[in-house]
Amino acid sequence: MYKHILVPVSFDAGYDHLDPFPIAKALAEPDARISLIHVLEEVPSYAISYMPDDFRAESREAIRNDLQERAADIPNAEVWVVDGHAGRTILDWAEEHGVDLIVMASHHPGLGDYLIGSTAARVVRHAQCAVHVMR
Repeated sequence: MYKHILVPVSFDAGYDHLDPFPIAKALAEPDARISLIHVLEEVPSYAISYMPDDFRAESREAIRNDLQERAADIPNAEVWVVDGHAGRTILDWAEEHGVDLIVMASHHPGLGDYLIGSTAARVVRHAQCAVHVMR
């Protein structure tokens, strides 16, 4: 059983059928913290000029609201929306906050994943804690 579980949430297509929360709840100690995190990747400079000025702030708020809805029935849940590169930021956040288990979904790899690797693969290779990957 784990005391602090991190559940990275991606809003990309391909993850809709995967629900990591039952697994996180099943592996949690009765008083465990479960942290839901979404990493906002940097928008390339060539694309940001075509977006409304308040795009990032509105995106952050919409994501936070969605995560809070998902966390509503999870005891001791926390919601985090952070900036950075998904793989590196998840690893850094887990280490800084004393996470002892990461439960995350992974899509079936595409060609790009074979060349540069997926977020889940990076987390599995470099995490300082246990990692449970759902596919």
